[in-house]
Amino acid sequence: MPTHVPVFVLTTLLLAMLPGASQALMIRQVLEGGRRTVRGTLAGNATGFLLWSTAAAAGLSAVLLASPTAYAALRIAGGVVLMILGVKTIRTALTAVSARPPREDGRRTGFAGGYLTGLITNLGNPKAGVFAVSVLPQFVTAEGPVFLSTVALGALWALVSASWYTLLTWTVGRGRALVSRPAVLRGLSVTTGVVLLGLGVAVMAGV
Repeated sequence: MPTHVPVFVLTTLLLAMLPGASQALMIRQVLEGGRRTVRGTLAGNATGFLLWSTAAAAGLSAVLLASPTAYAALRIAGGVVLMILGVKTIRTALTAVSARPPREDGRRTGFAGGYLTGLITNLGNPKAGVFAVSVLPQFVTAEGPVFLSTVALGALWALVSASWYTLLTWTVGRGRALVSRPAVLRGLSVTTGVVLLGLGVAVMAGV
């Protein structure tokens, strides 16, 4: 069954807030694609999280049945991943932070086009894959329906990420100048990096 759900929600929220391919895509869709394109992109991105978590659930079940030691190794690996992400986030914030999304031809692709773009971007995002394989299993215990619990966490992961991106796209649409300020992005990134470091230590310690 899932454990430490509040910590899981916080972790997935922080990961969603990290500057990356998905965040840049969302900003670009707001500025160039229109509302239907943004909604499709959000749905496609959420579907990607569900696919990642389902794949991780199948592998996690086998690992738990085969070796508790392997599960402990996964827990330590998950903590290391979070710590690395924290360090990289802080380092990026202290050097250069850019929130400028890639610009293309500005065509409004509609819901279907946005959905496909969001899905492909998510499935091609190494951060999502690494999190699903090495971090998501840390929030599931060996007791109870492991597969269903992992998929349920994946659905929660998708919901949290979609909520953040919805807020982000709304903010970009309402006030583009605020999102573009380097000081705002730098402060957000430093805070996120510090918290990720703390979460990484907690996961490695099995807290």
